Amino acid sequence: MPKSIFIAGCGFIGLPLARSFASAGWQTYAITASELTASNLQNETFRVHLMDLTDRASFRRLPLRSFDIVVHCASSRRGDATAYEAVYLHGAQNLLDHYQPENFVLAGSTSVYAQTDGSWVDEQSPAVPSRETAKILRKTEELVLAYGGLVTRLAGLYGPGRCVPLQKLLSGEAVIEGEGERVMNMLNQVDAVNAMRFLVENDTRGIFNVVDNEPVRQRDWFLWVCKQTGKPLPPYGPRDLERKRGWTSKRVSNQKLRSLGWTPRFPTFREGIGAILG
Repeated sequence: MPKSIFIAGCGFIGLPLARSFASAGWQTYAITASELTASNLQNETFRVHLMDLTDRASFRRLPLRSFDIVVHCASSRRGDATAYEAVYLHGAQNLLDHYQPENFVLAGSTSVYAQTDGSWVDEQSPAVPSRETAKILRKTEELVLAYGGLVTRLAGLYGPGRCVPLQKLLSGEAVIEGEGERVMNMLNQVDAVNAMRFLVENDTRGIFNVVDNEPVRQRDWFLWVCKQTGKPLPPYGPRDLERKRGWTSKRVSNQKLRSLGWTPRFPTFREGIGAILG
């Protein structure tokens, strides 16, 4: 029998992930809290249900069944700490309680690393964030790890239709913080999906950083992208210390993931941004 997978969230990662597993022959089910999204996805090759994973009662609307894999990649929709707690922590607990899968996968974030000195970090490095939102992500990680599941710490996501620094550059809103020394860690949408599927199919557990091969200083990123686009270098300004998950600067290593045989299709931001710009 084909393996079954339940994906919570049909957004930037969840939708292509569901399509990837479905194309590989997995029995694939997905949920979304958006009526519009649920309606637009009814012609997909996998089943999409409208459901709010923060509402335990809503689980009763779905056929009660078990799944080999459950993936939590729902979004807080840019919400505050209260939304983070509801979607990530309580959402994960609801999924675990209801399905008790063989493996549970969390699409987490490298924002749990709070280092600000530009040092290298790996899965053994301290992850002690100061912002409440990132603290909630850590609590969710601990819940998943206690279950024996898989935590994927995804770096800054970008891809077609989504690249915040590029969008700000093109709109004239970009600012280089300080002297541009902040280190950025990036991950193309394609590589995020491929890495998560790779880890699931290899039945991996524990924590894995999912990031491309080359952290880059903010100023260096803008220098390269400005050269490609013909845009002037953005002005310098103060650090944005009000980032939702905290202001950090670190180099995140993907060596643990690569040691299993995974390689990114877009090894650096140059290939990824180059593909977007055409």
